[in-house]
Amino acid sequence: MAEQQSGPGLDAAFFIRWLTACAAAVEREAAHLTDLDAAIGDADHGSNLQRGFRAVAEVLAKEAPATPGAVLTLAGRQLISTVGGASGPLYGTLLRRMGKGLGDAAEVDRRQLADALGQAVAAVAQLGGAKAGDKTMLDALEPAALALARSYTGAAQAAEQGAESTTPLQARKGRASYLGPRSIGHQDPGATSAALLVATLAETVGPGASTEGGQ
Repeated sequence: MAEQQSGPGLDAAFFIRWLTACAAAVEREAAHLTDLDAAIGDADHGSNLQRGFRAVAEVLAKEAPATPGAVLTLAGRQLISTVGGASGPLYGTLLRRMGKGLGDAAEVDRRQLADALGQAVAAVAQLGGAKAGDKTMLDALEPAALALARSYTGAAQAAEQGAESTTPLQARKGRASYLGPRSIGHQDPGATSAALLVATLAETVGPGASTEGGQ
């Protein structure tokens, strides 16, 4: 199948819309994320992300960075400063490194975003000392970054499948790893929230997210 075109440029306003939509999605799914975390973690993943993305939405409503990279960098800083536990540094690093990867460009296309996401996922893996298959957010993010090179919808589907694939895995990183074999049978909350953010990206792009040659 021919590779899809990279589509029209995404500007700072688009990234503000995406992250604001992420805040709404996290607000909607916070209880579900916390329930997942209650089974194998500290039962605070949903509430932690809720607090962090509320702060992101608030700061983006007050400030309007001029470039996509600046929007992502600001959001990443907010997450690091407001979210406790491991989620803040990991998601903060993800967004900050995406911002760094996009540089000072006023607009970016899907292929540039895929490259930046790939770099950010590598940084998260290095920070957490984890890899795909360890039952972490990387199980959703790594396939999403690869699929984003072809389409937004494909990235969302890959992230969702990656999150679902964590259910039969035994955790090898994070608090869930303390449970050993008892971590098997539970979907990872970090992979689930990562898939939620990628799905929101595709939704923010809109119907063109899945069209051949569109975006």
